[in-house]
Amino acid sequence: MAEGINNNVGQSGLSYVDQLKQLQDKSKPDETTGKQDLKQEDFLSLLTKQLSQQDPFKPVSNDQMIAQMASFATVDGIGKMNNQFETLNTSMTSNQALQASSLVGRDVLISGSTGVKTDDGPMAAMVKLPQAVDNLMVRVENQMGQLIRTFDVGSKPGGDSRVVWDGKDQNGNPLPAGKYNVKASGLLDGRANEFEVSTYANVNSVLLGKGDGNVLLNLAGFESPVRLAEVLEVGKA
Repeated sequence: MAEGINNNVGQSGLSYVDQLKQLQDKSKPDETTGKQDLKQEDFLSLLTKQLSQQDPFKPVSNDQMIAQMASFATVDGIGKMNNQFETLNTSMTSNQALQASSLVGRDVLISGSTGVKTDDGPMAAMVKLPQAVDNLMVRVENQMGQLIRTFDVGSKPGGDSRVVWDGKDQNGNPLPAGKYNVKASGLLDGRANEFEVSTYANVNSVLLGKGDGNVLLNLAGFESPVRLAEVLEVGKA
């Protein structure tokens, strides 16, 4: 069996490590050629060259040559595995988008106290309560921070409590469609506390994202889409 490669200087005056480094440097991207990859063929070509130029008086063992070949096989295997993962990721993203398409026209719960009121209905929100509250108060503000409605929800148990604003001001006048902020507060152990609020929004369409594996939802009244992973709850069909 042919003897393996060593790191001694061959006829080219460079060791195997130095020549490999040169080959890697040549494969680096530049402004005209773009990115280039060091493939298995390049390693095999360098291996053949080193075999022809090795010092016959100082050969290395066959075990070292086998180790080099195993390293080349590992590099090639990793490259193929990366390609398979990319294919799997694309397939999973498409499957997620297909499943998410069933959400079009339905309401989803997302983080944030800003909700969108439509022309034909009220606006719902979810309040997270750390414990039972006797006097849960809900305040609705417009985008300028002006208070337009306050109503008492009454006693609520700890956990998530759904609250609904009828879309009217304090005098019972219907308000125009648009964005409104919902805030909730109540007494806990005799002290006033603000509670976390999430709001519902209607799904207009589904996007595949920008090749990053994320499925995005376009929500009515919102300029920017949200990731499917950020949805906290899906409303009833």
